[in-house]
Amino acid sequence: MAGRRRVRISAVVALCALLVALVSCAGGPGTDAGPADVQRLLDRRASALLDRDATAFLATGARSGYDNLRDVPLAAWSYRVTDLRTAGDTATVDAELSYRIGGHDKAPVTTARTLRLDRGADGGWRVASDRPAAKSAQQLWDQGPVTVITGEHSLVMGVGQSPAFLRDFAALADRAVPAVSDAWDTGWGEQVVVLVPKSLDGMAALLGSPASSYRGIAAVTTGEVGGSGSAPADRIIVNPEAYGLLGASGKQVVLTHETTHVATRAHTNAATPLWLSEGYADWVGYRGTGRGPAEAAPELARAVTEGNVPQELPVDGDFGFTDDADALARAYEGGWMACRLIAERWGEERLGAFYRAVGAHGKRAGAVETALRQVLGTTPEAFTLEWRRYLETQLDVEVGASPAG
Repeated sequence: MAGRRRVRISAVVALCALLVALVSCAGGPGTDAGPADVQRLLDRRASALLDRDATAFLATGARSGYDNLRDVPLAAWSYRVTDLRTAGDTATVDAELSYRIGGHDKAPVTTARTLRLDRGADGGWRVASDRPAAKSAQQLWDQGPVTVITGEHSLVMGVGQSPAFLRDFAALADRAVPAVSDAWDTGWGEQVVVLVPKSLDGMAALLGSPASSYRGIAAVTTGEVGGSGSAPADRIIVNPEAYGLLGASGKQVVLTHETTHVATRAHTNAATPLWLSEGYADWVGYRGTGRGPAEAAPELARAVTEGNVPQELPVDGDFGFTDDADALARAYEGGWMACRLIAERWGEERLGAFYRAVGAHGKRAGAVETALRQVLGTTPEAFTLEWRRYLETQLDVEVGASPAG
């Protein structure tokens, strides 16, 4: 009797163990997902997004990301799980998101994301939220549904902006591209991607920096310096608040300036001083507008008129976004005047050759000095002196005026 009882108890224990194992294998309630399970979930979500399959996307979790990305021309979208932390019926996933914009990105944009998963009624995991990881910049669709306008030479994507407003940016960009190509005779893609968030705060979030860093800045360009030819497309990111204060001519100058950064990216690297990269972009932006130095360089004109002729070309630190907007303006204007001097004194082709020669050096030390000697046949000391005299003559200041010490 006792022996048969022990057999029956053992059989019940074995049956219970088998049932637990079967439930676990089926992913039922109480099951903790491993990284491989979560990776499969995110793979299904990515495929549904690329296939524009709303039903399949919703089966993996929250729909909000799908709606925001509905009109974005995605060529690729994938996640790579890097860490997983579970706590009961919730899980936190660290992942690397890679995506490409069709027709523009030659390589994926990669960014760190944090996803929260909740357990569904069937015991499986579902995506509850997908946000930028700590200290990572937002993507445009994190700010709301993206409106897309396609121009002849441009892709404009905006959040919280009307299609008519975004079409204005496409028109500006489509005029900027041929203007840049006319000045910069080195081949480039002749396409630009423009992001227009709703506000300054939205711009700052896309750049992962405080809004105060960009107050008064109409636009910036992000990209991979010294482009390898296989990289995500540069993004021109607009501050709609500052941009809205510009007149029609100013808006075009800014878009042409930023487009110049896109065109020259492959020849811009650690060797390139900011006075050259920013000055050249301004030179292309103002080229053909008829605006002279007194009008285009008002802060520098004021300084020179007061006898404060700069002693040296602007250094990189002068281009930092600080509370001194006038000093920042003088740095940009000084770089523009240096490039304008080269174009007038040595010719536009030599200006482009000088830019490329500086970048070809690869490192900062000796880059400008070598290019000045090889391309322009001058020295840093002689060029600086000529630049200072050029400021005086072009800004209607007596050549013999004594500069402030």
